[in-house]
Amino acid sequence: MATKKMKPASAEVEPAGLARLVPTQKRSRERYEKILECAAEMIAERGSEAFRMSDIVERSGVPFGSLYQYFPDKTAIIGTLAERYNAVGRACVRQELAGVTDAAGLRPALWRIVDGYYRMFMNEPVMRDIWQATQADRALQKLDEDDSEFLAGLLLETFKRVAPRRDVATLAATARLTMTLIAAAVRHAITLKPKEAERMIALFKRMLPDNPAVLA
Repeated sequence: MATKKMKPASAEVEPAGLARLVPTQKRSRERYEKILECAAEMIAERGSEAFRMSDIVERSGVPFGSLYQYFPDKTAIIGTLAERYNAVGRACVRQELAGVTDAAGLRPALWRIVDGYYRMFMNEPVMRDIWQATQADRALQKLDEDDSEFLAGLLLETFKRVAPRRDVATLAATARLTMTLIAAAVRHAITLKPKEAERMIALFKRMLPDNPAVLA
């Protein structure tokens, strides 16, 4: 799973998060991107709780009227940033799983997904603050839940491809649990010191079975 820096159009369709409007005209788009860029900077500097909409106006130079045209509140800004990172992660998971043609290829792909997510969090520290914000806000929790379900769906399609005779309900439950555990392991690792985190990630990867029993 190759990690990428966040880009304005990292998915097939621009993820809107909780934004009120995603502009397409050049000048409006530049303002929209400036708002998100400044918000990400402030989240990295102060955390998601510490910045206000007035801080965005002051740092970005975008007038209040334009700011509220795109984002009704800071939850919408954080949600849009979260969806962008989610889009990058989804694309990488899809790419890794697309090459899995049999059960034996599953474990290496899952290992690359674990490593890729860990690197992405480490390369983009603001992701940690955004993730923490998604856990604290009910509206943003829904974005996180939807992302988990999407990733589980990608893994389910892989399970069905390599084990077409298995019970779909069982495969679905296994896919959901597997992606939940990967997310939990990575999010725990980023709270640790680097060497300890690397040991924990390595241990977690070894816990992933060569051929999950559900696929045997």
